[in-house]
Amino acid sequence: MVLDILIIAFLIIVAILLLLLEIFLLPGITIAGFGGAIFAIGGVIYAYTVGQTIGHITLVSSIVLFGGSFFWLLRSKSFSRVALKTDVDSKLVSSRELGLMPGDEGVTLSRLAPIGKALINNITVEAKSTGEFINEGTPVKVVRVDGYNVIVEQIDSVN
Repeated sequence: MVLDILIIAFLIIVAILLLLLEIFLLPGITIAGFGGAIFAIGGVIYAYTVGQTIGHITLVSSIVLFGGSFFWLLRSKSFSRVALKTDVDSKLVSSRELGLMPGDEGVTLSRLAPIGKALINNITVEAKSTGEFINEGTPVKVVRVDGYNVIVEQIDSVN
């Protein structure tokens, strides 16, 4: 009888540990979740084979233990080391709000293939070429500003 209780306790404890590992550390449905479910079901079924009273006690105690350990882990500070704590306080500014207008000139900071970085009016923006690839360091002219897109073309091709 004592050996049966030790086996049941082992199965339930392993099940709870695997399920908590699945919930808190491993994203998605993985082997830990399936293993935890199998251990939990196996422990309860084994407890019912020992006796109906032991089965009921095992079922209720495993639910209480899992719920208690779940809430304890949620309230504990153990996940504060793992959790992401940064706040994003920036906002996306449209190119029109930056004061970029058609006709403004600048230079590409990276290759526009067809999108890259450009420096226009001392402001680094994401620029989009009118179709052709533009190499880094090439003078460009703003053709159009559409919300967040700055469409540019090479100055040599305008002449």
